[in-house]
Amino acid sequence: MVQRAFAVRAIWDDDAKVYYSDSDIIGLHIESTSLDEFEAILFELAPGLIVANHISEPELASLPIADLIPAILWQRPPERQVAA
Repeated sequence: MVQRAFAVRAIWDDDAKVYYSDSDIIGLHIESTSLDEFEAILFELAPGLIVANHISEPELASLPIADLIPAILWQRPPERQVAA
């Protein structure tokens, strides 16, 4: 059975001054100084990583496309102000 929903969180690291990802998508590792950049990386990389790491070739060949489209559960946290 194909996993249909994947969760992604952006967590602020105050020491490094970056957001980093916490996710159940295998291979997804994001570090970014802004949430806009984090989201851009997330939506560029996550779909391909889900196909590559969570869906088998037999599933890709046999399941209808509607059963293969995952949901990426992302809730944008409040923006942090980075002190220079």
